[in-house]
Amino acid sequence: MIFKTQLKLFAVMFFCMTSIIINAQTDKTKKMKVEQQNVLNTIKRMTTAFQNKNIDKVMSCYEPNAVVVFEPESPVSDATVLREMFTGMSMANPVFTYKGHEVFINGNIATHIAPWKMKAKSPDGTEINQSGLSVAVLRKQKDGNWLMIFDNPHGQFLMNK
Repeated sequence: MIFKTQLKLFAVMFFCMTSIIINAQTDKTKKMKVEQQNVLNTIKRMTTAFQNKNIDKVMSCYEPNAVVVFEPESPVSDATVLREMFTGMSMANPVFTYKGHEVFINGNIATHIAPWKMKAKSPDGTEINQSGLSVAVLRKQKDGNWLMIFDNPHGQFLMNK
């Protein structure tokens, strides 16, 4: 009898604590500090530009020697190749959604982490549905803007091996 009561009490406490933690995490996203929001704005600006096929604006969200991982284990850092890859991929009319965002800043370096989903159509009309975990590293520039130096939308890759 005492054991069942203790078990019920533990279950109620666990549920309450889990609810508090989930709410706190949701509140964190809503209450980002100004610099965290600035980092997130770079990510949003890049995503919007990509969806709108504005490749110049996409490229403006990256430092000149940035590394982008379009495919797991295949980083690309050549700006000409990056531009070609973004242009080609934009032809599928991708639409991205995010489940949430975490932004961590240490000095002039930031990390952005977000689970994402993408829907698109290939030129032949085939539906494309992908998802992943985006991990991006950004650096604050002298003018105060944040630019990506590393962008890996396949951060979950090693977990799926």
